[in-house]
Amino acid sequence: MNNSKKPSRSVLIGAAFLMATSAIGPGFLTQTSKFTATYGASLIVVILMIIVMDMTAQMNIWTIIGVSGMRAQDVANRVLPGLGVFLAVLVAIGGLAFNVGNVGGVALGLNAMCGMNERLGAVIAGALGILIFSNKNAKTLMDKVTTVLATLILISVAYVAVISQPPLGEVASGLTKFNEVPNMFTALTTILGGSCGGYIAFSGAHRLLDAGISGPENVKNIRTSVVQGCGTSGIVRILLFLAVLGTCTIGSQWNAANADAIINASNPASEAFRLSAGNLGYRLFGLCLFSAGISSVVGAAFTSVSFLKTLHPFIEQHESKFVVGFITFSTVMMVVVGGAAQLLIIAGAVNGLILPVALGSMLLASRNKKIVGDYKHPTILLVMGIIVVFISLISGIKALPTILTLFG
Repeated sequence: MNNSKKPSRSVLIGAAFLMATSAIGPGFLTQTSKFTATYGASLIVVILMIIVMDMTAQMNIWTIIGVSGMRAQDVANRVLPGLGVFLAVLVAIGGLAFNVGNVGGVALGLNAMCGMNERLGAVIAGALGILIFSNKNAKTLMDKVTTVLATLILISVAYVAVISQPPLGEVASGLTKFNEVPNMFTALTTILGGSCGGYIAFSGAHRLLDAGISGPENVKNIRTSVVQGCGTSGIVRILLFLAVLGTCTIGSQWNAANADAIINASNPASEAFRLSAGNLGYRLFGLCLFSAGISSVVGAAFTSVSFLKTLHPFIEQHESKFVVGFITFSTVMMVVVGGAAQLLIIAGAVNGLILPVALGSMLLASRNKKIVGDYKHPTILLVMGIIVVFISLISGIKALPTILTLFG
């Protein structure tokens, strides 16, 4: 196990916001907007389920990584030889897919803010990410940047949620529609994947390890950081849901024209902001998407490389260069391929399918004394974690045929 040290408040907050802003990326905005316009008020049940599942998954994952003092792939290799390598490859591929979309999200944000050409915007996105990691205090700078950007996103989405005047009565009614959940398995799998699937659930935990914060004595601090991060992303998701729902309704009447415009838009979230708040809303969306994109570019690159660096000493010795290479490749792919919105939906769905493997391996580790020593993992967390694995696995299997059509 790693030697721990007294946690810095700024590092704990930075880790929380690194995770939150990794979740609140362009994919978050795209997925939530499109599914809200598709399912309406009944989506609130899925969103609340996801917030609880997100908190449960990350509380388990962060705790086991923190107590063991090992990165997730090393924990998984202890559970079953080779499982960590498999997990690292899955997370890196999912992180790359998301990062291409994240770069595209920054480009779309710049286009909405000032009409900038999207290819030029993608290049600027990559350059900003590289600039952050070229700094000698890259990880400290990353903590500060993600905290500021998370605040900007929260304020922007809250403003649109208020002026769109969502039908709160319908939202309350939607809370009782659990019978509609089976019809929303694709939304559940995709949004869950965008909340804590793939690299996202490990971003803050790996950041704390890099800062030397680990061991059973730091469990309380680690869990506080989880609550801060999941709470932030959960609040923003609810606000975004309310903003889009308000845009899709006039009074208590469903506005099919607005809903169809959002669903069919190349950038669903921007259309929702524009319909709700006009030109100002569109510019605010640009700021929101720019902030979400930059923070997610940083989070995806850092976490994906943190999975790869223990596979070979060369990667660990040149971590910053690999992060820069990761961002550069993502930028080139976005400039050449394009299609950020569709890619973000696909990446979220794929990352949702990774979650049962990632969380399941951490739960097995929680009962392995060779990994966690004498630490006693709370039974309630274990049981809730098993439920999340089961639900995410079932919803993923049910949603798989629909997810495959996203590639067609």
